Amino acid sequence: MKAPKLEIKDGFDARQVRTKLRLNQAEFWGPLNVTQSGGSRYESGRDMPGPVKLLVNIVHGSPRQAERLVSYLRSKE
Repeated sequence: MKAPKLEIKDGFDARQVRTKLRLNQAEFWGPLNVTQSGGSRYESGRDMPGPVKLLVNIVHGSPRQAERLVSYLRSKE
């Protein structure tokens, strides 16, 4: 199974989604177990690790994106 394309690819995309959802950084990044300061660094241009990219797409991406990613990850077991 081919990996699905990510809707949220970097910190810039994450900031756009966070702003659209009207969440502060702690509210947006907290459910991913990422600190506010860590999220701020990603939003400022630091590279996001792969697992964080997957989580941000599962938690804050579209329901369809989340479903595709979880199915993809489960197929890797």
